[in-house]
Amino acid sequence: MIATFEFILRLAGWLVLAPLLPGIINKVKALFAGRVGPPVFQLYYDLAKLLKKEAVFSGTTTGVFLAGPVASIVAPFTAALLIPMGSASAPVAFAGDAIVLAYLFGMARFFVVLSALDTGSAFEGMGAAREVTFAVLAEPALFMCLAALARFSGQTSLGPMLTAAGQGWRVAGGPLALVLTAWAIVFLVENCRIPFDDPNTHLELTMIHEVMVLDHSGPPLGAVFYGASLKLWVLGALVVKLCLPLRGTWWIDWPAFLGGMALLSIGVGILESIMARLKMRRVSQALIAAVVSGTFGFLLLLLQA
Repeated sequence: MIATFEFILRLAGWLVLAPLLPGIINKVKALFAGRVGPPVFQLYYDLAKLLKKEAVFSGTTTGVFLAGPVASIVAPFTAALLIPMGSASAPVAFAGDAIVLAYLFGMARFFVVLSALDTGSAFEGMGAAREVTFAVLAEPALFMCLAALARFSGQTSLGPMLTAAGQGWRVAGGPLALVLTAWAIVFLVENCRIPFDDPNTHLELTMIHEVMVLDHSGPPLGAVFYGASLKLWVLGALVVKLCLPLRGTWWIDWPAFLGGMALLSIGVGILESIMARLKMRRVSQALIAAVVSGTFGFLLLLLQA
C-alpha cells in the first residue's frame, strides 16, 4: 500500500512539474535578452485558458485530426512509467522496455504527422515531411545509445541500464561521454529546440513542428502543448539520469534529480540564447554526427569488455 501511494505521488509530481521546464527555458532566454519575460508558470496559465475555449475544426478534417493531440499525451505518459523515479525502480519494467520507449515516441510522431496531413494543407504537409526526415536520423542515434548502454550494463531494461551508466563514469567515462553527446542532440531534436527548430517561430520557411499544429485550437491545442512539455520532461529525465549516480536514498536522489532537471532547462535556455537556428542541411549533418557519436560509444564499450 505504501509503495503504491509512493508511486502515485511521484508520478503525479512528474505530471505536475512538466510544464515548468518550458517556463524556465523561456525565463532564461528573456534574461539573456535583457527582458523580464513571461513568468515560469506561464504554460500553466495558457493551459487553463485553452481548456476553457471551444475547439474549432476545419470542414476537411476527420476524426484522425484528434489523434495527434491524444498521442502527444499518451506516448510520453506511458514512457514516463518506464523510467526509474529517483532512487526507486520504474513502475513498469521488463526486458526490452528501452525499445518500447523509443517506439512510443515514434508512434506519437506518426499520429501527429497523420493529424497534420488530415488537414489537407500543403503548409502542414511541408512540416510533416521535415519532421519525418529528421526522425530518420534521430532514431538510429537513439538506438545506438540504447545499444551502448545495454552493452555496458548487460541489461535490456531501461532502469538497470541508466543505473549502471550513472555509476560507471569512472570506468567508462569516454564512451559514456560519447553516448551523452548523442543523446543530448536527440533530446534537442525530439523536443524541437534551437539549433534544430524554434518552437516560437512562425516564419514559414523554417517551421517544422509548430506548423503541424497550426489548425489545432482550444483543448486539443492545450493537449499538444502539455504533451510537448511532458515529452521534454521524459527525455530530459533520460539525460539527467545518465549523468547522476543513484545513492539509493530518496532525500538525496530526488533533490539531485530535480536540480539536474532545472540545470538542464537552464542549459537549454542558455544554448538557445547564444545560438541561431541551423540551416536545414546542417541539421542533417548534426544528426549524422549524433549517430556516429553513439556508434563510437557502442564500439568502445564493446572493445572495453
